[in-house]
Amino acid sequence: MKAAVLNGVGEDFVIEDIDIADPIGREVLIDVKACGLCHSDAHIRTHDFGFPMPTVLGHELAGVVTKVGPDVKEIEVGDHVVGCLVSFCGHCRKCAAGKPYQCEHPEETRRGEGDAPRLSRGGEPVTQFSELSGFAEQALVHENCVVRVTKDIPFEKACLLGCGVVTGAGAAINTAGVRVGDTVAVIGCGGVGLNAVQGARLAGAHKIIAIDLQPDKLELAKTFGATHTINPTEVDDVVARVREITESSGVDHAFEVIGLKPTAEQAIQILGVGGGAYQIGMIPIGKQLEFDPFQDILMQQRKYQGVVMGSTNSKRDIPLYADLYQQGRFNLDDLVSKTIRLEDINEGYAELEGGKIARSVIVFD
Repeated sequence: MKAAVLNGVGEDFVIEDIDIADPIGREVLIDVKACGLCHSDAHIRTHDFGFPMPTVLGHELAGVVTKVGPDVKEIEVGDHVVGCLVSFCGHCRKCAAGKPYQCEHPEETRRGEGDAPRLSRGGEPVTQFSELSGFAEQALVHENCVVRVTKDIPFEKACLLGCGVVTGAGAAINTAGVRVGDTVAVIGCGGVGLNAVQGARLAGAHKIIAIDLQPDKLELAKTFGATHTINPTEVDDVVARVREITESSGVDHAFEVIGLKPTAEQAIQILGVGGGAYQIGMIPIGKQLEFDPFQDILMQQRKYQGVVMGSTNSKRDIPLYADLYQQGRFNLDDLVSKTIRLEDINEGYAELEGGKIARSVIVFD
């Protein structure tokens, strides 16, 4: 099958023919129909997080199941499914408590040491990214890493449910617990940030402030529920402007979705008393934040929390957002800036890094 292979950090993707195994155990084989270009994949490509190469990235995938392993329980051939980065065993203490995103044994969704690799090239293993690897014509995954969705949702929209949607909306709804009347700021209005905005709207936030350097993204954020926007290049003091908008000491919840040290520190500074800052963006390894734990955290009764995948229970949340989309209450349509071919992946990421589009989606015939 054709796949976009990353052979080393800092390199371009190369379209190559690689091999994919047949499903065993609880694995399902999927014909990939669409896969979103997410910033997380871009970070793995450009920064050394210790991830082994060569690899096939891509985790926002949607497709059709063509084969299932002998022990598969929930998925059938012909199902339309969405992949999700939340890999879980289903039986550990955290899973039993309804927190599969904190699973203690996600390795159970991978093949064992004695098994042949799921992906290979010339007989040598190719690393599967987070048990998905959607930048390919097919994907072989554990059934716990996919969720069945209705066949009415177009694949290029459905694929975004597995990461961008659940991460952004889940951060607001699940992690932060935004409530009716709360005030929210979202720093960075790409695909995940836009979903944090509409998650806050869905939860009933009173004021939702979108912060970004790109005017087009700020305008788009309004369609997702932003009540106010701030372009840092157009104001003297972002913190002061946030306080002016909220008519208080700051917001109840601030979401950093870029992955930069200055904006992560800014997320703390724009909080009001008792507020929470939520780190969604991937800050490169080794970076240190600077803040006063006494003045900025303790005395202001604030918290700073990391968020992985929006604290998502994928089997519950993905069907929920899919249903809300069909009801006209959740916006997936405007998340897709353009569709591209697998062969255009490098150009697609160049556009994404340029900051002017929300999401490009690879579509397969």
